[in-house]
Amino acid sequence: MTKITPVLMSGGAGTRLWPLSRQAKPKQFHALGGHRTLIQETALRFTTAAFAPPMVICSAAHADLVRAQLAQVGVTPAALILEPQGRNTGPAAAVAAEIAAAAGCDLVLMVHADARITDPAALRAAVAVGTQAAMDGALVIFGITPTSPETGYGYIRAQDGDGAGDAAVRKVAAFVEKPDLATAQAYVADPAYSWNAGIFLFRPDVFLAEMQRLAPDLAAAARAAVAEAPRDGDAVQLGDAFVRSPAVAVDIAIFEKTDKAMVVSADIGWSDVGAYGALWAEADKTASGDVLQGPAVTVDTAGCLVISDGPTVALAGVENLVVVVEGGVVMVAPRDDPAAVKALVERLRAQGRSDLL
Repeated sequence: MTKITPVLMSGGAGTRLWPLSRQAKPKQFHALGGHRTLIQETALRFTTAAFAPPMVICSAAHADLVRAQLAQVGVTPAALILEPQGRNTGPAAAVAAEIAAAAGCDLVLMVHADARITDPAALRAAVAVGTQAAMDGALVIFGITPTSPETGYGYIRAQDGDGAGDAAVRKVAAFVEKPDLATAQAYVADPAYSWNAGIFLFRPDVFLAEMQRLAPDLAAAARAAVAEAPRDGDAVQLGDAFVRSPAVAVDIAIFEKTDKAMVVSADIGWSDVGAYGALWAEADKTASGDVLQGPAVTVDTAGCLVISDGPTVALAGVENLVVVVEGGVVMVAPRDDPAAVKALVERLRAQGRSDLL
C-alpha cells in the first residue's frame, strides 16, 4: 500500500493576526475559536491508514511547542526539521524532500499548518484522487474551489477548463498571482480556475530531480543543509547551509516552471484564517453579530470581534471593531482592515519594539 508522509509546514509568523499571533507563538499554535489549535487540527487530518506519521518543519524556537501540542492529540512526528531562520516554502520543501527520499517515503504531502479546513474527509478524498498521478511522476497541486472573488490569493488555471469535477486530475496551464476584483470575479465563474492553497503531493525523487533541473542552486543548498544537519532523536537541526538557501516560494521555484504539474479540484472548506475579518466571519456570533472569545461586556454593539486572554473587555455603541487583549497588549482596529494591523506591526518594528512582535 502506498504510504503518504504529510509534511506540516509550520514556519509562518502570521503578523496579520498580531498581537494574537507573534513570533514566539504564531497563529498555528492558537485555537482561534475552535477546540484545538490549527497545527493540531492539521495533524489529525492525516491519522488514517493511508498516511505515515508526519514530519514537521518549523522554527527551532518552536520545537518544544510543536512536540507539546501534537502530544496533546496523540500525534508523534516522525521528524522535526528545525529551521534556524525562515527561508520560504522552497527551501522547506527541498529539505523535506531530501529527508523523505533518504527515509524511503513513497509520497510527500506538503501542507501548511496554519490553515483551517472544515471538511477533512474531502481533503483526504482529493489526495486519494491525486495519488496515482503522483506515483506516476506528476507533481500534484490541490486547487481549492473558490467561494468568492478573492484578490489576495493566487489562482491555478487547469489546462482543459471543462469543469470535469472533483475527480479530474488535469494539467496545470498557468498560475496567476493576486488578480484585480473584476478578474477574480471572472475566475470564480470559470471552473478552470481554483485557489492556490499551497498543498502539494509528489514522489520525493521526482521532486528532487525537477528541482535539480529547474532550481539547481536550491537543490545544492538543500543537499548541503541536510548533509551537515546533526540529528538528535527526532530532531534535524538545520544550520548555515539552510540559511544560505534562496528564499523563494516552491510555487515560483518549481511548480510554475515544471511541465509535470497537475491539479486536483478540492472543495474542502479551506480558509487561511489570515485576518481578523475572516476569523469573525467563520465564528459563532451573538444576536447582534458580535464574536466574543474571552470575558466581554457589550452594549449597543454590532459586528465586533473581541479576543481576550484574561481582562474583561467592555464595549458600548461601536460597530465592526476588533479588540484583542493578548500578552499585555491591547489592540483596537477596524475589523475588516488588515492593512491597519499591518501598519501597527510596521510601526512597532520601526520603533525597535521586537519584544511586542
